[in-house]
Amino acid sequence: MQNKNPLSPHLQIYKWHISSLLSISHRIVGVINFLIICIICLWAISLLFGQNSYEPIETFFKSFIGKFFAVSLCWTFSFQIVNEIRHLFWDAGFGFDLKISRITGVIALVTSFVLTILFFTMGKNFF
Repeated sequence: MQNKNPLSPHLQIYKWHISSLLSISHRIVGVINFLIICIICLWAISLLFGQNSYEPIETFFKSFIGKFFAVSLCWTFSFQIVNEIRHLFWDAGFGFDLKISRITGVIALVTSFVLTILFFTMGKNFF
């Protein structure tokens, strides 16, 4: 006799929650941030080779795609920081209730977008 009910949740019947989506996003953004930090280090090393090696990077960040890339980086770093603070509270034993977990998830997401706008606006005014 074959059991029609699966023993573990499958993607067809699993209901996604904000905590699981933020957890997956947190891991993906962590990998992206690691790669971006490596690229930023290579970019800083290119400064040692003179202005000719730096000009293509500067031209890229003045284009629309470069600005979109910069805003995306602002979001990935701010999301990582805000979600890490949320995880620190979990490590301390706070916020495990389902309702609190949903609220802090929404707060983390909204705060990351607010910080992105703030960081990009501040950076744009400095340069």
